[in-house]
Parts: sequence; structure tokens; C-alpha cells
Amino acid sequence: MPSSSPASLDLEAQSDKDTYVAHVTLELHDLDRPGSPSGTHGPPVAPRLTSEFRTLSIHVETQTTPEGVAPDVSGAIRTKAVKDIISLDWHTISADEAIQRLTVSPQTGLESSQVHRRQHDYGKNVITPPKRNMVRKLLEWVLGGFGSLLLVASILCFVSWKPLGEPDPQISNLALGVVLLIVLLFQGAFNAWQDFSTSRVMSSIKDMLPSDVVILRDGSEIKLPASELVSGDIVHIGLGEKVPADLRLIEVSWDLRFDRSIITGETKNIALQGTHCVSGSGVGLVIQTGDNTVFGRIAKLSSMESSGMTTLQREVLFLVMLIASLATAIAVLLVILWATWLRHSYPSYINVSGLLIDIVSVMVAFLPDGLPLAVTLSIAKVAHTLSQHKVLCKSLVIVETLGAVNVLCSDKTGTLTRNKMHVVNVAVNDVDFESETFSAALADALPKAAANLSQVVAVGGLCNSAIVGGGKEGGKSIIGNETDVAVMRFSDAIVPVDSLRDHWTEVFKINFNSKNKYMLKLFKAAVLKAPAPVAAWDNFAPSDFLLVVKGAPEVLLPCCKFTLDPQGGEPIPLSQNVVDRMTRVQEAWARDGQRVLLLARRVVREEEMPKDADPLSEEYGELVEALREDLVIVGMVGLIDPLRSSIPEVVRTCRKAGIRFFIVTGDHPTTSVAIASRAGIVTDVNRIHRFADLSSAKSETLHSVVITGPELEQLEPDQLERLCQYEEIVFARTTPEQKLRIVNEFKRRGCVVAMTGDGVNDAPSLKAADCGIAMGDGSDVAREAADMVLLDDFSAIIVGLRYGRLVFDNLKKTVLYLIPAGSFSELVPILSNVLIGVPQLLSNIQMIIICVATDVLPALSLCLEPPETDLLERPPRNVKTEHLVNWRLMLHAYGFLGILESLCAMSMSFWYLQRNGVPFSNLILGFGDWPGLTDELLFKAQSVNFFTLILMQWGNLFATRGRKLSILQHRPTSNPWVFAGAGAALCIGIFFHYVPWFHGIFQTRPVPVEFFFIPLSFALGLLLLDEVRKLIVRQYPKSLLARIAW
Repeated sequence: MPSSSPASLDLEAQSDKDTYVAHVTLELHDLDRPGSPSGTHGPPVAPRLTSEFRTLSIHVETQTTPEGVAPDVSGAIRTKAVKDIISLDWHTISADEAIQRLTVSPQTGLESSQVHRRQHDYGKNVITPPKRNMVRKLLEWVLGGFGSLLLVASILCFVSWKPLGEPDPQISNLALGVVLLIVLLFQGAFNAWQDFSTSRVMSSIKDMLPSDVVILRDGSEIKLPASELVSGDIVHIGLGEKVPADLRLIEVSWDLRFDRSIITGETKNIALQGTHCVSGSGVGLVIQTGDNTVFGRIAKLSSMESSGMTTLQREVLFLVMLIASLATAIAVLLVILWATWLRHSYPSYINVSGLLIDIVSVMVAFLPDGLPLAVTLSIAKVAHTLSQHKVLCKSLVIVETLGAVNVLCSDKTGTLTRNKMHVVNVAVNDVDFESETFSAALADALPKAAANLSQVVAVGGLCNSAIVGGGKEGGKSIIGNETDVAVMRFSDAIVPVDSLRDHWTEVFKINFNSKNKYMLKLFKAAVLKAPAPVAAWDNFAPSDFLLVVKGAPEVLLPCCKFTLDPQGGEPIPLSQNVVDRMTRVQEAWARDGQRVLLLARRVVREEEMPKDADPLSEEYGELVEALREDLVIVGMVGLIDPLRSSIPEVVRTCRKAGIRFFIVTGDHPTTSVAIASRAGIVTDVNRIHRFADLSSAKSETLHSVVITGPELEQLEPDQLERLCQYEEIVFARTTPEQKLRIVNEFKRRGCVVAMTGDGVNDAPSLKAADCGIAMGDGSDVAREAADMVLLDDFSAIIVGLRYGRLVFDNLKKTVLYLIPAGSFSELVPILSNVLIGVPQLLSNIQMIIICVATDVLPALSLCLEPPETDLLERPPRNVKTEHLVNWRLMLHAYGFLGILESLCAMSMSFWYLQRNGVPFSNLILGFGDWPGLTDELLFKAQSVNFFTLILMQWGNLFATRGRKLSILQHRPTSNPWVFAGAGAALCIGIFFHYVPWFHGIFQTRPVPVEFFFIPLSFALGLLLLDEVRKLIVRQYPKSLLARIAW
């Protein structure tokens, strides 16, 4: 392999998978370890000058793409993006050269003037959203839903007017075609407005999602939105964070790893935007931002929008296709009857033009035209409501899923608790302190005792990833994960940690993670005099190292051999009595809900460390881990994270809603049970099962259990089955793999599982759950893996549960309202006209008015229905068996409401004709020969039928508002839009029937006043009948009527 040669390009497209790889031969210059000249802390240390050759391999996975970008990016696009990447040489130059090229100081970062100039020249660190294909969107708006059917129907109306209507074209056919075109344009305008409104709301929610980074500017480490980054910024990257821009890494921990699910940069000195830090930490120099990053270039070159239907929209489409199939079957039946019977037996009864209009009427009138509008409005309403409660749904389909959840697994820290930790207790050997009195005790102690006690402060400050920066008004701001921040705040309040850190140069570190459950750092003294926490009895030499560690007591205690004497002097051997006492202290603190950390240290002699070892190598890391023996216990600290005040009510609500609420955490089981008890997840801590009880018969007598991750791995299949039946479960000391297994085990048993969490260790289970829910202040990895992000309070999950169920409930009500008058009651006049030869007592134009005007507004008002009081007291919906439309709903719509409305409307029309001298006997089997029937009488009878349906739909509207609750229990005044919708429906009907201009075109007529009041009594009767039905369902839930209730 040649040295220092120009990068040679070998671009290939792998045929076996959809991944393009660019190989570049290059010389990889050194990465600086912590404490090197390009670092931000510590004195200069001789840089590592070794050079090595590596292959830069950037993979662009097509399965995962930027938001709004279609997954099917072409090979040419990927090839061009890779070629552009290859032209960059940041990976071939040293860290010092990169810093010089971007004119930034590694000690102070960029100056404000530089930042303003670069933002002005290059813009903010945001990726330009893809352009919308407006032609495609216009077609979707106009022809979506039933638009294409309306367009075809309109064309048929024009054709039936002319030329098929010649020599006597009917003006009503022309009017019908024009009305259908107007409806088509109105529907398109409504769809466009709703699309714009929903997109704007969802965009505003996404803007709320925090995306902050810690950077060095003007000599201070501050937290800013990622969009404010410019090239040259020095950025800190930690566990669980998303890389905010393309970075040239200048300082890394040996265990720094990035998730390569989106884009991978396999050189160790480059971190690409969009990848996630899944272990370790580092510091990087921003080299590209926004559209100039690798991620941004691919997004820009592949700016096609992705689209897809939600589950709910698929269910609506299924309903539409089902009803459309029935309408088509009836239309075909009409054609067959006309061709084989009516045309021959009654040649003057229905001509070709009239047949086309009948087919149009059946096709258009049979469909619930308001349903697509109702779905659109429901989705927009959900988006708006969730945005008000600061809930981000990456897709609204997840709200539907959340409404069906029956198992909720929740992380503890930062989810159930406030993620505002603080130290409350300190223990050094057999002496306990409260954190508030520890500083005073330290000041009052004798010098020898104070020297030992102060080591808790020193080790807490050194073995810590939190950063102390400048705050508002000259105060201090501590940035980091909450555990480190709490310990740092405790230490810094006693001894300034920055001055303590100045005495040490960090050589190596292992960050805390859920697997090892400890953090370790290795230091070398930066001053000749041995600094704290080194004591005189350590015999510390300038060439020696200091190893400090903090973590779970049960993990670190086996590694410890000595403990500090709180009275001063050399450490004393660790006896079993001391271990037992420390275990008792840990248990006592844990029962109080505290997280317990053990602090320990040891001096590592120069001869124990290899002279030429590379601190970034895995071998070096393994060596340092091996030195984690013979530790000296410095002390223990107890931290408490207060429970969110809303959690007990959230748990109670979930229980009422039939949802089992579990804790899945990495904390100690006693701490976890204490928090679970306060939250109401465990109802009786004195009667809770353990691992051993899962094998006994008595496990069936209780419903609470606590089990650890290691115990979970030991369960037999029958024990696991028994475990999954418990109502109250606390999973403690779990790893990410075990959390994932827990989710999958419940899913395997048919449960719909929601998982909440905020850490990187929660990401696998968040991704696997039916509904992953992350906290807004959680890690980037968790937010990326989740389907929903709660930006404010955990209690907002109840809003998601409520609206997940509500949107489904309200759409069922909408379907139930639309079918009786807009489908069944319009079909009866057409079939009566064809089969028994009576006049068509509802005109085609009136059918269209009902379907696209008078029924739509009341139906939309049902989408705005508030939740019924028992909505979160019902068991969750079974997604496999309970669909939007089932046989129960169709039976109620057709067999109860449809028959009642059709009989009443047809009877009123026949009664009107009889009052005016045309009895029923003159009409039946007339097939066009109806003695005494004039066009004027027919038009009035049709109008009577129309207003009867409109007014009876009032009864349907108020009856359908509640599934089981009485109208008195679900007050009509809770949704004023229902009254507006009902009134608007009547006003539309009056407008088309009382304005004289429509009498000639639409052939509508006014009706006598009694034909308003009599249908009102029918509507009231329908409402009362349904009230009786609901009463029987409530009183006798096992009756036949209850079993067939919708």
C-alpha cells in the first residue's frame, strides 16, 4: 500500500444488496487522545505520531432515509453523493491541520464574530426540505377519495343530457352534472386546506423537538440548538446523542462507537451527520453543515416525497370498496333488468338516458361521500390536539395503535421520575451523612479524617462526564446526564471541580452503560505534587497513574479489597462485616427510592502499565479493566430522583382503561419496587412475589412480582408463561437485550405493547414495541427509535390513549350516521321504481344533495365529539377482531336505522300523494302509467321524502353520539357543532327547495308545514327507541341485544 499517495477511487455497486460502497485508499493521521494539544483540557502531551493506512468506506443504506425522502433512491444519486464525499480530504489531514484550516482555537473555540460571519455566508445547519410535486398533489386533492368517481359520474350526466338525451334533453341532467363538478372542486379545495393545515401543525410540533448540542465558543462550553452550528465549531458528543453535522474527531474515548444504520463512516476520525453515538464519547470539529453534509447531499439529490396510507385509512378504503362493490352490483342488476325485462315489457318507461342517470344515482348516492372528509378532519383534529399537549407523533397511525395498547412497559429514570437527581446521603465506611451536612462535617473534622472524607468529593468530581460551563449572569451551568450532574453538583459545591481537574490529565475512560454498570477513568498527574484524592500513604510517584471508578455497589464490591477509615490514616482491609453493613445501607437507601453509587479508586504503578500502549486500542482498554481489582472504597452516595407528580394518576387511568402498567429499569430491585409503590404500579410491597415464587403454586394467589434481568434469563417456559400473567410486574437490573426480550415476549402472547424510555439502552425495545414512546429531554437515539415523543410531561400519554380511542370511536359514529340516509334510504326509491313500478320518490339530484351536502356537515360534527365518560373505562380494542366496520354496525345501520328512515320517508310521500288524489293503488305496478300523478305532485312528494330523511337524521345524529351512554349521560351541549351541523343540513335543504331559481333546474319544491313537524316526531321516536336499546344494553350486558350492539 503506497504511503502518502493521492486517494485512489474504487467505486462499486454491490449486486447482492442495495448498498453502494466507495473505497478510498488513504493515510489516516493520528487521533488525539484526551489531554492532547487539540483537546480542551489539560497541558500539552507528546502527540502520537504513528500513521496507518485505512480504507474509507461510506455505506448509504436505502432502508433508512432522511425525513420526507422516499426510500427508493436511485443508484446514480448514491453514486454522485459518494463521489462528492470522496473529493473531501478531511480524513487525510491531521487534527492540528484541520483546526488551522478552519481558524479555530482548540482552547476557546470560535469567536462570536466568526460564527455570525459563517452563518451569514453558509446559512444554518439545516437540511432543505424536498420540493413538493404540485401537479401530483393537485391530482390527489381533486381525484382522491371519491373524486374520480364523481368525475366519471359528472361526465355521464353530461352525456345523458346530450347527445343521449336528444331530441328532448332534460335540463335536470345538465344541472346534475354541474353539481357533481362543483362538489368535486369543493372536495379538492377542502382536501388541500386540510393537507396544508395538518402539515403545518405536524411541522410545528417537530420544531418543538429539542436537538441541542454542547459546544465550545468564546472560551465557554454552552448548549445550543444543533441548527446554530457552523463549520469550525468544537462539539462534544456523548452516549445516545445524534451527530449534528459532519465532524472530524479530535478527541475520543477508546469505546466510542456510532450506530451505522443510516450512513457509516468507517474511518475512526470522521463522524457523519445522522449517525448515533451508542457508546463512549468524543469531541469533534464541525467540517460540513446542512446540505453540504453527506446526509444533506443524499437528501438533496433524492428529494422525492414518500407517501403511504395509515391503518385507519386502509380500513376506510376497505369500507369504501365494499360499499362500492355493492353499488356496482346493484347498478349491474339495474342494467340487466332494464335490458332483459323493462325495455321489452315497458319500452317507454326508462330510456337509455334515464338508465344512465339511475346508475349515476346509485353509484354516487350509495357511497358515504362524507367519509373521506371525516377521516381527513379527524386526523387534522388529532394532530392539532396532540400539538397543544406537546405530543409529537412521527405518523398519526401510531395514535390508532396507542388506542389499542393493553401492556405499557415504562422505564423509570427520566420517564416516571423527573430526571432531576440530587445527592441526599453519603456514607464512608460506617459513618453516614446527609448531603446538606457533609460540607460542615468536613470542615469540622480533624485533618487526617478530613483528608479521607474529602476523597468522596474528589473522586465524585473526577469520575464524572459532566461538564461545568458558564451559566446565566455569571453563574455555573453543569451539562451531562442527570446522575453525573447530581454528583458533580454535590462535589463542585464543596471543591471547585475545574481546579481539581486541572491537576490531572485524563488518559483513558470507560463510560457508564447499562451492561457494565460502572464508569472508570485513568489519570496521570499534571503537576509534580500529588493532587487530591491522592493521600500521603499512597506513596504516589509522578509517573504513576490514578484509577477512579463509580457504579453499582453489587458490581464493584467484589473488586474491592480495602475501605477508607473515616477517622483518617491508611485504608483498612475490607471485612465481611463492613460488606454486610454497606449492603444494609444500600438496601435502606434503595427502599427510600434512592439510586446508590459506590465510589472507589486505586493507584496504578508505572510498571503495571506498558510503555508503548495505545490508549485508543482495545488491548489497552482490556488492560485497564483488568486493573479494576484491589480497589479502595472511598464511599457511597445515595441519589434521589423525585417521582413526577402526575404519575400515580396516569397509572390509575391506565388500570381503569384495562392496560397493565409495568416498570422495566436497570436500577436495583429494591429501589425499583419503592418507586413502583409510590407510583401505584405495585399496590402492596409486603405481598410481592420474587423469582423463587414463580415455580410454586402460590404464585397464582398474588398479582405482583419483581424480577431481575439475570433471573429472567433463568426462567423456564412455564415460569415465563406464569410471569406474563401477572398484573403488576417490576423488571429490575435489565440490560437492553433483556428489555427487548420483555417486549417481544408480551407481543408473542398477543399483547399490543407500548414501551416508554429516554436512554440509549431503551432504543432496541422502543423500536420493537408496537408503540415506542420517548421523552422529549431523552437521548437522541431514544427519540429516533420511538414512534411518539412526549415533549413535556409523561401525563400527556393519557391524551394519546384517549385520542387513539376517540378517533376510532368517532369514525364509527360517522359511518353509522352516513349509511342510513345516504345509502340505504336512497337505494329504496330506486329499487321500488324499477321492481314494483312506483314513481321514484327521491330524485337523483336530491340524493346527491343529501350525500354531498346535508349529510356531510353533521357527519363532520361527529368527528369533533368529545370523549364519552366511559371511553377510558372500556378494555382496549382488539386490533385483530374489532374493525372500523363490522357486522354489528352494519346490522344497526341497515336493519334498524335504515329501515325506520326508509319506511317513514316513503310513507310520508305516499300519504302526501293520497291526500292529493293519487292513492297507492294507482301507483304500484304502474311502470309509468300512474293515473292522476302530475309532475308537480311528484316533485312535491319527492321533496316531502327529502325533508323527512333530513329531519329523521336529526334523531340519528343525537342517538349515534353515544354508543351505550344515554343522551342525558353524554350531554348534547358538550359538542355545539352537532347543533350547527343539524341546523346547516336543514338550511341547505331549504335553500335548494325554497329558492325559486332551483325549481326549474333541480325540480325541487317547497313542502307543507306539517311535513316538517311530523318527521320531527319520527326523529324523536327513533331517538327514544335507541335510548331504550341502550338502557337494555347497560342493564343487561349479557343479553342478546347487548351482544349485537355496535
